[in-house]
Amino acid sequence: MSRFADVLARLAAVVESRKGGDPGASYTAKLLADPSLAAKKLGEEAIEAVIAATQGDKAALAGESADLIYHWLVVLAAAGVSLDQVAAKLEAREGTSGLSEKAGRSK
Repeated sequence: MSRFADVLARLAAVVESRKGGDPGASYTAKLLADPSLAAKKLGEEAIEAVIAATQGDKAALAGESADLIYHWLVVLAAAGVSLDQVAAKLEAREGTSGLSEKAGRSK
């Protein structure tokens, strides 16, 4: 398993462990208790990652990507969507041209 996959699995487990936790004691628990806030934070981090990428700032892009992935994991957990469900969608798209896959999506 890659280093990234290992870190992602550990972080996902930490996020899951915060479900039902005290929102006053844990930022993750706070986000999990308010899925709209979690989604808003995900969007903010995505924008910050885009800005870092367009500026060519590799260090900032790495940092913003870490923030983005954390908030993405929180949004998935809050919605009850597992990484295995995301992986299944990715696997279903393997070997398919991105243009063909996109054209085949229902509108």
